[in-house]
Amino acid sequence: MKDRYQQRGVSAGKEDVHKAIKNMSKGLYEYAFCKILPDVVGGDDEFCNVMHADTAGTKTSLAYLYWKETGDISVWKGVVQDALVMNLDDLGAVGAIQDIIISSTIGRNSKFIPGEVLGVVIKAAQEFIDQMASLGINLYHSGGETADVGDIVRTIDIGFTTFGRLKRSDLIINDIKGGDVIVGLSSSGQASYESAYNGGMGSNGLTSARHDVLNKHYASAYPESYENSIPDEVVYSGSKRLTDTIQINGQDIHVGKLILSPTRTYLPVLKVMMDELKNQISGIIHCTGGAQTKVKHFINNKHVVKDSLMEVPPLFQLIKEESNTTWKEMYKVFNMGHRLEVYLPQQHAQTIIDIANRFDIEAQVIGYVDDASENKVSITTPGGVVEY
Repeated sequence: MKDRYQQRGVSAGKEDVHKAIKNMSKGLYEYAFCKILPDVVGGDDEFCNVMHADTAGTKTSLAYLYWKETGDISVWKGVVQDALVMNLDDLGAVGAIQDIIISSTIGRNSKFIPGEVLGVVIKAAQEFIDQMASLGINLYHSGGETADVGDIVRTIDIGFTTFGRLKRSDLIINDIKGGDVIVGLSSSGQASYESAYNGGMGSNGLTSARHDVLNKHYASAYPESYENSIPDEVVYSGSKRLTDTIQINGQDIHVGKLILSPTRTYLPVLKVMMDELKNQISGIIHCTGGAQTKVKHFINNKHVVKDSLMEVPPLFQLIKEESNTTWKEMYKVFNMGHRLEVYLPQQHAQTIIDIANRFDIEAQVIGYVDDASENKVSITTPGGVVEY
């Protein structure tokens, strides 16, 4: 799969990005999940600033296909949530949960994306803010930039920048220790604050999921949905149509809707964790780029062993079957069933599990940490143990 991924012009682990930024300052705390800055805004040494920018990635291309094929314009709301959550949950991993300012950057090709879609996209951000407010999370929309840039954007690109200011004493700085256990919080199922079953996709691995699962029909019908220089053999090379169904928990769910499941936010869960257990947490990892190997960037001479993972959700089983990808690559590209990890002493693990369960989110101890001479991640997959 690695070769197929590279042929499509993308990288699961962002190796070139990490190489480009390796000499940049890591901020106040080297192992913080997000870069922590001094309090530039307030000038108070007891506070700090955090800022994060991200997009929904190529999930917009899938939303475009589903909207064109079905006329269901509501799928664009989920893509807005994708872009927001990829920012907000990264900030949440360092303890920045409340009073976050957000700003949008939207670039569209007006030839393919009409004003009615743009209207749904802009409105969806406020709807998400309102939902979070009902759960005790305060977000503030400062506006943003929306531009017609058809020369460089095939359909639409949806991104957000987020900013928070908080006390340094409220931060979660990764200090993952030998002897810690890992509690994984499921990315699939239906949380109490979600309106439908969530396939667990998030916003990583979408290029692979789209091309490996969907069939050639979409290449000829919607050439604007992909980069035309990609080799033909890796373009929409799967067997499925968007409206083919998979039965999950007695429901027939469209393949397209399953992959388009909005990225689950863990902010409501993180808020309770911070209130009840903050001082016991050694680290929080949001398994985004790099998926189950993400933690390697935030440990020092540790061996992270994930030997009790949750059952692989149906969506990732489908991708594995359609792509014939190795298990090693699957766990590096996709979250494979949990997208948030909490590292802490074993005696506090059940409290994390109980908090997640309050929101109807499955959680369990999925592994442990040992001291080591170098950083390593070992994962027990359905095909055996793989190491990174």
